[in-house]
Amino acid sequence: MEVIRTGAPSPLERPEEFRARQLQARDMLRGDLQGADLEKYVEERVITTTVDKAVSWARGNAIFPLTFGLACCAIEMMTMVAGRMDIARFGFEAFRASPRQADMIILSGRISIKMAPIVRRIYDQMLEPKYAIAMGACSSSTGVFNNYAVVPADKFMPVDIHIPGCPPRPESLVHGILKLRTMIQQDPERGWRERYDAVGTEEIHRVGGTDS
Repeated sequence: MEVIRTGAPSPLERPEEFRARQLQARDMLRGDLQGADLEKYVEERVITTTVDKAVSWARGNAIFPLTFGLACCAIEMMTMVAGRMDIARFGFEAFRASPRQADMIILSGRISIKMAPIVRRIYDQMLEPKYAIAMGACSSSTGVFNNYAVVPADKFMPVDIHIPGCPPRPESLVHGILKLRTMIQQDPERGWRERYDAVGTEEIHRVGGTDS
């Protein structure tokens, strides 16, 4: 079987092209490239972006999940960090045991009414910006435990991604996390004030004035 590389050629394969790029870079640093040659060089080698997009890209590839297993779905969540799934490829392998060091919570199991205030308190203690994934039918719609004592997660806290299944396969969880990463990278972070409709001290002074 013959293996054909379709990616970018290595500089060692075509030394003449690599040498040409070196000369162009030298000319640009010296200021010898001007006009159309300089524009072409910049278009081929310079990527322009904004600070918000760069921050969103970095944030989407460095999510710190919280170790918060609730029921049987937690077994599938543990499989996600094993070698078969290798979630470390996407930068999500650094699970944290403290909510103050995490920015994503995976609700992997059913949530009772007595447990809901505690889950919400843990969510409030997480770092901003923070995200939540409802993993499985129980945390999304109470599933087979549809009774008076179980409540869906989106009834008492914001949920960004719902993953169906009872329980979902690890591939489904990885797919949901990648969807969350795409959402983080494409949508700029609104900030905690807009998210919670909060008012800072400077707004209070500007609207009501300062005490004399």
